[in-house]
Amino acid sequence: MPKDSQTADKPHIAPEQIRYAEWLRWSGWFGLALLIVASLLYVTGVMAPHVPVGELPRVWLMSSRELAAHAGGHGNWDWVALLHKGDMLSLLGIAVLSGCSALPLLAVVGIYLRRGDRLFALLCVLQVAVLVLAASGLVSVGH
Repeated sequence: MPKDSQTADKPHIAPEQIRYAEWLRWSGWFGLALLIVASLLYVTGVMAPHVPVGELPRVWLMSSRELAAHAGGHGNWDWVALLHKGDMLSLLGIAVLSGCSALPLLAVVGIYLRRGDRLFALLCVLQVAVLVLAASGLVSVGH
């Protein structure tokens, strides 16, 4: 039996794919854990809520604009100042999950640069820049 017969069946996985997958896995698990813990702290009452659990059925019927006015905010990133409240801490878990592809993209930039793939490195940086710009609220369409 040839020496390489055991490795012949295994596909080659590029280092950037492995690094991206590892970073995505850990950031996804972190975001999910944060969301679960924060939600439990909110629902059990360990952390005081900004919007009481009993008001949820009523506020679910509100538009986002009405909800922001009812909750005392103006939308966008106002919730960050309220992270000491259980329901707002849950939003941090959602934010981490929605942006968990950004760190893995930055994590592979070094691999691309060492290999001389400057275009791939640039595309990763640009994609993260677009994600940050979209999350910033500086650009909006239709409102």
